[in-house]
Amino acid sequence: MDDMIERAALFSRAAHQAVGQRRKYTGESYWHHPVAVAERVSAVETATVEMIAAAHLHDVLEDTAVTALDIEACFGERVAVLVLELTDQFVDPEIGNRAHRKALERDRLAQVSPEAQTIKYADLIDNTYSIVARARGFARVYLAEKRRLLEVMTAGDPALRRQAWRVLVEGEAKIRGVAR
Repeated sequence: MDDMIERAALFSRAAHQAVGQRRKYTGESYWHHPVAVAERVSAVETATVEMIAAAHLHDVLEDTAVTALDIEACFGERVAVLVLELTDQFVDPEIGNRAHRKALERDRLAQVSPEAQTIKYADLIDNTYSIVARARGFARVYLAEKRRLLEVMTAGDPALRRQAWRVLVEGEAKIRGVAR
């Protein structure tokens, strides 16, 4: 494993553990999610070391005390930029309701780099599996949001985007009670 990737994995794990973060629907330690996202990104033919490191770190700005400057100091400007691209910008409820905030976020993500979109596809895949399996009520809302996001987020790795669509469609069928 590349040194930067290994350091990013350890950094992410430590950051998420420092705040005691757990997966919402499984209760497992949160760091397992970024590892799964990074593994999926690493399988992409065009994946770079920076992309895989950013996949490990994609949630640290939202969920921990880590700052973008911390990431840049430890992993360089490109990784910091990717993580910033992947960090939700419209989280304040004063901006509007969930639907409005997600629409703003969708418009923003449609414009981020192809590398960040590729990481986001991997994130969507992992989250979709977890949510569909454990939170069918919320899954209806989540999958509708992800469908609209995948419609506009078109610049990332085409094979991983197709996989994200496939997982989305399978999830929609599952919550409708249709086996696939």
